[in-house]
Amino acid sequence: MRMCLRGCIAACAVVMSVALPAAEPQPAAPLRTEYLMTLYAPLDAPSNVDDSLAIFNVSAQGGWVRGPRIRGVLVSPGGDWSRAMPSGVVRLDVRLTVRTDDGALIYVSYGGVERDLPKSATSHPGATLGPKDVGVWLIAPTFETSATKYAWLDEVQGVGRMVEYKDGAGGYVKYEIYSVR
Repeated sequence: MRMCLRGCIAACAVVMSVALPAAEPQPAAPLRTEYLMTLYAPLDAPSNVDDSLAIFNVSAQGGWVRGPRIRGVLVSPGGDWSRAMPSGVVRLDVRLTVRTDDGALIYVSYGGVERDLPKSATSHPGATLGPKDVGVWLIAPTFETSATKYAWLDEVQGVGRMVEYKDGAGGYVKYEIYSVR
C-alpha cells in the first residue's frame, strides 16, 4: 500500500512539473483551400419525424456538380437528415451520389452546421436566399469512388458553404465546395 502511494505521489510530482509553453502556440502552417466544385441539390419537402428531426429527399431531378475537374448530375438515392439542437443550431447529415459526365459514380457524404438568422427562410417563403438572408451553413464533404480518373477525390477533405437556398416548392440548396490542403 505504501509503495503504491509513493508511486502515485511521484507520478503527480512529475505531471505537475511539466512546464506550460511561455507563449500561445502558433500554427505550423496555415490551411489552404482550392475551389473544387459547386453543388446544386434540389430538395423535396421534408418529412418531419419530430420537432428536432427533418429528413429531406435530395431529388436527383435537376441536381448537379460543376467544377474545373468534375461535371456530373445527382442520381438517386440522396438524403439530408437535419437535426435541430437545443441551442437552435441544425446539424446536417447528407449522403449523395454523383454520376459524372463520363459515367463514373462518386459517393459524397458530409456533416455540417446550419446557423440560421432569427428571421430566415420562414420569413421569405419561396424566395431565393443567400447567407446574408439565412445565416451560415458550413459543410465538410468527403468523396469515394472506384473510378481511376477521379481517385484523387478519395484523398480530398472538402469544406463548403451555402451560397443559395430556396425553401418550399422548387426548393434547393447550392454550395461552393473547396478542397483543404
